[in-house]
Amino acid sequence: MNFLQQTSLGLSFFLLMGSFVPAFAAAAASAPQTFSGAAGQKDASWIDLATAYGNPYVRDDVDASLSLQQLSSWWELFHDDTLTELISLALENNKDLEAARSRLSEARAQVGIAESARLPWINLHGGWMRGDVPDNVVDGVLPEGPVRDQMGLDTQSDGSFAGIDASWELDVFGRTKAKVRTASDTLQAQNAKLYEVWVSLSAELALNYITLRTLQQERMVTASHIASQEETLELLQVNRKAGLLSDVPLQQSEYTLYSARSQLPALNKDIARTLSRIALLTGTVPGFLDQKLQTPQPLPDIDARLYGAIPADLLRQRPDIHAAERAWAAQMARTDEARAALKPRFSILGLLGFATLGGGLFSAGSQGFAVLPQISYPLFHGGALKKNIAVQKAAEKEKKALYEKMVLKAAGEVRASMAAIAEDHAASLTLQKGRDASHEAYDLVRHNYHSGLGTYLDVLDAQRTYLQADQKYTVSKGKELSSLVSLFKALGGGWGPLEEANGGAVKRHKTVLTDGGLHEEKGNEAHERIHQ
Repeated sequence: MNFLQQTSLGLSFFLLMGSFVPAFAAAAASAPQTFSGAAGQKDASWIDLATAYGNPYVRDDVDASLSLQQLSSWWELFHDDTLTELISLALENNKDLEAARSRLSEARAQVGIAESARLPWINLHGGWMRGDVPDNVVDGVLPEGPVRDQMGLDTQSDGSFAGIDASWELDVFGRTKAKVRTASDTLQAQNAKLYEVWVSLSAELALNYITLRTLQQERMVTASHIASQEETLELLQVNRKAGLLSDVPLQQSEYTLYSARSQLPALNKDIARTLSRIALLTGTVPGFLDQKLQTPQPLPDIDARLYGAIPADLLRQRPDIHAAERAWAAQMARTDEARAALKPRFSILGLLGFATLGGGLFSAGSQGFAVLPQISYPLFHGGALKKNIAVQKAAEKEKKALYEKMVLKAAGEVRASMAAIAEDHAASLTLQKGRDASHEAYDLVRHNYHSGLGTYLDVLDAQRTYLQADQKYTVSKGKELSSLVSLFKALGGGWGPLEEANGGAVKRHKTVLTDGGLHEEKGNEAHERIHQ
C-alpha cells in the first residue's frame, strides 16, 4: 500500500506541475505578400499626389527652401519668444500629450510581452501535504490480512514536493513571429499618434495665440478711435456752447463714440475665452497666464517669400500617414497570425523535481524528471479558424482603404492650405492699401473741415471708413498667419521639441522612398524596414 501511495502521489505531482504550463503561440504560415512591396507602391502614390501640382508650391523668385529642421520647429519662424515659451509649456503639461505618452508606453510593453513568447517559460513549484486515508478506502484497496500486516500500512502520512517545469514552443510556422510584428507595428503606430497629437497641439496653440494677438490689436485700434472720438466730441461740445454749430454734429459724434464703445465688450469676451483655451492647451490653471499675455503684442511678421519656399515633399512628414501605414502593417501581421492557427503547433515540456512521503525531500531516491514533446493540430473547430482569416482579411482591406484616404486627405489639406495662404496674402495687401488710402482721406477731410470746406458729417464718414478698414486689415493679417499655421500642420511639422524632450526614448519613424526601396529613418540614421 505504501508503494501505491507513493506512486499515486508522484504521478499527481508531475501532473500538477504540468497543469501550470503556460499556453504559447504556435506555428504560422508564411505571408503571401510582404508589406514592403504594398506599402512601397502606396508610398510612391502619395508622394506623387504631394507633388502632382506645382503652383503655389514652386516660385522662381525663391532660391532657398524650407528645411526639415525649420519645419520641425516652425513656430521659431515667427520670431515670437512668448509663442515659443507657450509651446514649451504645452510640451511639459498638456494632458492629451501625457495620455498619448502613456499609450505609447503601453504599446512598448506589449512588444515585450509578444517577444517573451520566443523564449522558454520556467516555473518553480513546491508544496507540503498531510493526509489521512479513510479505513474503508484502505480496505477496498488492500483487505486486512497477512500481506497488509506485513506492509505495516499507516493510513496517516506526510508528503512534500519541489521542482521546476519549463515549456518552450517551437515557432515552426511563424505564429509567434507574426505576433511580434503585430506588436511592433502597433508600437510604431502609437509612436506616430503621439506625434500626431503634438502636431495638432502645437498648431492649435499657435492658432489661439494668433487669435489672441489679433483680438488685442482690434481692441487697441478700437480704443484708439474711441480716444480720438472723445477728443472730437469735447471740441464739438465747446463749439456748441459757443453757438458755433447746431446739435446735429454733436449728436452724430456721440452716436459714433457709443458705437465704437459697444465693440469693446465683445472683444473682451473673446479675449477671455481665448486665454482660457490657451490655458487648457498648456495644461495650466485658468488665469495663470493672463498676466503674461494680457499685454498686447503686435502680430508676428513673416517674410512673404517663405510662402513659396515650402517644398511639396514635406508632406511625407505627416504622422497620421505613418500611423495609418503602421496600422495597416499590424493588421497584415494579424492576418498571418490567423493563417498560422491552421498549422500544427510544436512544444516541449520539461519537468525536474523531488517528491517524497515522509522521507527526506532531497534524497537521491526522491528525484524525478520528464521530457514531453508535444504536437497539436486543429482538426475541427466548426470553421472558426477559417472565418477568423476572413475577418482579418476584411480588416486588412479596411486599414488599406483608411491609409489611402489619409493620403488623399493630406494632399487635399496641403493644397487647400497653400491656396488659402495665397488668397489671404493677396487680401492682406489689398486691405493694407485700402487702410492707408482711407487714413489719407480721413486726414484730408478733417483738414478741409477745420478750414471751413466741408461738414462734420463728412469727417464722421471718413473716420468710420478708416476704422473699418483698419479693423479689416488687422483681422486679415491674423487670418493670413493662421493659414500659414494650418499649412505647417498639414505638412506634419513640429516634431523637433518632442524628440528632444524624450531624449531618444521615443524615435520618430519616417518612411522614405529611395532607389534602394522602402526604408525607415530613425533620427539621422536610415534603417531598412524589415517585413518578412
